[in-house]
Order: sequence, then C-alpha cells, then structure tokens
Amino acid sequence: MQTLNKSGQQSLTPHATLERLLEGNRRFRERKMIERDLLQQVEETSGGQFPCAVILTCIDSRTPPELVFDQGLGDVFSVRLAGNVVNEDALGSMEFACKVAGAKLVLVVGHTHCGAVKGACDGVRLENLTYTMEKIEPVVARVREGWSQGEATSAEPRFVQAVARENVGAVREEILRRSSVLREMCEAGEIEIAGALYDVESGGVELVDSAVQG
Repeated sequence: MQTLNKSGQQSLTPHATLERLLEGNRRFRERKMIERDLLQQVEETSGGQFPCAVILTCIDSRTPPELVFDQGLGDVFSVRLAGNVVNEDALGSMEFACKVAGAKLVLVVGHTHCGAVKGACDGVRLENLTYTMEKIEPVVARVREGWSQGEATSAEPRFVQAVARENVGAVREEILRRSSVLREMCEAGEIEIAGALYDVESGGVELVDSAVQG
C-alpha cells in the first residue's frame, strides 16, 4: 500500500482522518492488517512527508500507534510521553504537525492499566518523574472525589481506567487552552481534536466523547 502523498493528505477531512484511524484499528483487531513494503515506503517518503494525523500516546510498549491503527511509514506523527501528558515540547510538535505539515487530526490516546496513571494514583515521587505525576494527580483527585465503586487506588482496575479516561479529556482541554494555534485551527474546522482509550487486553480503541470542533 502506498504511503500518503500531498494530494492524499489534502483530500482528507478531519473527520475522514479519524475514520481512517478507527478503520485501521478494526483491521488490527481482526488480524487483517494491510501488507506493506516498508522499504518501499522509505523510498516514497525520502523526499517529504504528508501525515494525516498527530497521535499523542503513552510511552507504554504495548501501545505503538502505527501498529494499533495499522498505519505505515509517513502516515502519522507520533508524540509519546508517559501518561499521554502534554508539555511545551509536545505542544510545539503538534503545532508543527498541523500548521506546518498539514495534519488534520490531533488524537489523544490513553490506555487501560497505565503505569503512569497508577503511579499518580499512589502519589509516586521519583526525580523528574515527579513532574509527570503532578500533571495527572489533579485528574486522580477529581475522579476520587466521586468514586464509590471500591478502592480509589492503583489496586482497583476500574478506578485506574476511570482516571485514564478522564485524563484523556483533561489533556484535550489543556491542548486547546495552551495552544492558540491549534485552538484557532479547530475553530476554523481545519483540524479536529479527539480522544480515545486503548484497551491493552483486546487491542480495541474506544472514542472518549466526540471529536472537538472549536
């Protein structure tokens, strides 16, 4: 399968881009992934790249976005930080992906059984990792405030998943709040910002709320 070129990228709408990724995940779950000649795609992208989306995921080794969404070389930008949090470098990378390189979608993907979320639930402190935990802890506090389904700790999988889901929404809001570039593109309908949760047991991706348009 050919990698995306400029005309292919430009022909995609933000919504069609999201559907492209969800369809790729369906192929992944059904073991019907597209056969690709990756070295051919190396040649095809040597003169330039035209990805359709930028995907923010956790660093978890079980969640590689190109595989989970069955995409090839040159099809998506990938930003990976523990707990799928954002900082200035991640925001700058997203702004480049959308404003400069033409990506139509920002997709924030959290996942079940997330180690970073578990660490934030338990108040883990470890040198620079502490800053990551501090980004997720306000989300933990919000979920814990209304929690009534068992322990509100990392020992309760339902609590961890609830925090991971809430964290996706919080990160989407933070992207819109902290990046006027992405917010204005979203308001103009040039991009969408969506959130999803990946299940490390099933391989499936579930949208978290609907895509944001402005």
